[in-house]
Amino acid sequence: MPRAVYVLALGIFAMVTSEFAVAGLMPQLAEGLDATVPQIGYLITAFSVAMSFGGPFLTVSLLRIRQKHALLLLFAVFLVGNLLAATASGYPVMLVARVVGGIAAQAFFGISISLCAQLAPAELRGRSIAVLMNGLMLGTLLGLPLATVIGEHLGWRAAFWAIAVLTVLAALGTVAGVPDADHAEGGGSLRAELGVLRNRRLWLAFVTSTLIIGATFSLFSYVNPVLTEIAGFSAGSVPLLLVAYGAATVIGNTVVGRLADRYALPVLAVGLALNTLFLAGLALFAQLRVPAVGLLLGVGLVGVTMNPAMASRVQRIGNARPLVNTVHNSFITLGVILSSLLGGLAIDAWGLRAALWLGVALAAAGLLTLLPDALSARRAVPGGSAASEQRPGAEGNNTRVADAKVVETLTIGS
Repeated sequence: MPRAVYVLALGIFAMVTSEFAVAGLMPQLAEGLDATVPQIGYLITAFSVAMSFGGPFLTVSLLRIRQKHALLLLFAVFLVGNLLAATASGYPVMLVARVVGGIAAQAFFGISISLCAQLAPAELRGRSIAVLMNGLMLGTLLGLPLATVIGEHLGWRAAFWAIAVLTVLAALGTVAGVPDADHAEGGGSLRAELGVLRNRRLWLAFVTSTLIIGATFSLFSYVNPVLTEIAGFSAGSVPLLLVAYGAATVIGNTVVGRLADRYALPVLAVGLALNTLFLAGLALFAQLRVPAVGLLLGVGLVGVTMNPAMASRVQRIGNARPLVNTVHNSFITLGVILSSLLGGLAIDAWGLRAALWLGVALAAAGLLTLLPDALSARRAVPGGSAASEQRPGAEGNNTRVADAKVVETLTIGS
C-alpha cells in the first residue's frame, strides 16, 4: 500500500476528530455556550450542512490545482475553523467555526479518496479506501475519546486547540509524504466531471449511503446522553465506551475493506439488516447496561464501517474522480444532517429513545434502496437476462457476477 495513503488517513483522522468532538463534549459545550443539548446537536448539523453543500463547490474551484496543493490549502482553511472554535466567545461564533471546518473537511475527503484511488492498483481500491477510512475509524477510537477527556479535564477549548495542533502535524505529513501528483484520473475538466452525474443508478447509490450514515448517526450524534441518561453510565465511563465503539469500527472497516472490491452490494445489504436490528434492540433495551454495550458495539461494527463498500459501489457505477467522490461524501454527510436535525426534533418531542427509532427507520429505508440493484444483480448471473447491462471494464463485470452469486445465495428460498 502506498505510504501516501497512510498520510492521507492522518488528515482524515484530524478532521473526523474535530467533526465528532461535539458529540463527546455536549455537556461542556452546552454549559460553556449557554445552550441546550439539542442546540449543541445542531452544531453537528451545521458542520454536516457545510460539508454537503459547501464541499462540492470548493472542490470544483480546486479541480485545476494540483492535488497536493489543494490538500494543503484545505488544511489551512480547516485550521482557521478550529482556531475559531477554540476561541469562540459564544454560540454564533462556534456555529461559524463549524461551517468553515465542514466546508474544508468535505473537499478534503473527496480529493483524498480520489488521490487514494489513483495511487492504488484498481484491484486494491476498496482496501486502500479502507486504510484511508481507518483515519475516520481511529477518529472514533482515539480522537473522540481523547477530545472528550481533554474537554472534561482542561475544558472544551483545550480540545479544539489540540485538534488545531493535530491539523498542523497532518499538513506537515502531507508535505513530506504525499507525491505532487497531477489531477486525478480524467480530472481537470468540469464537463467531464459533471457528465457522469447523469447516471440514475449513481444517485440511488448516493441515497443508500445517506441512509446508512443517517441510521448510524441517529445514535452517534446523541451517544453521550443516551449512555448517561438512559443506560445510567457515569460521564467518566463514556470515553472508555467510545474507545470500545471505535475499536469495533476499526475491526468492521478492515473486514469490509477486504470484501468491498468484489462483494460491495451483499456487504451493504447485510450491514444494513444488522444495523436495523442493533438500533431497534438499543431503543428497546438501552436501560440495561450489558445489552446496551453489546448493541452499541454492534452498531460500531456495521455502521460507518460500510464506507469502503459504499465508495467501491459509487466508483464502479460512476468513477473515482474528485467531484464524484465529493458529491458522494456530501450525500454521506446529508445522513448526518438528517439524523442530528430530525433526532434533535424527535428528542424534544418524545425523548432520547426517539432518535434511536429514527435510526431504525433510516436503516430499513436503506435496505429498500438496494432492491433495484439486488434484483438486477440476480438477473446478471450467467444465463440471466441482465448479462448485457453495460458496465465499464472486465473487472466491473466480474465484480457484478460475484455480487450476483452472493445475492442469489442470500435470497434462496425468498
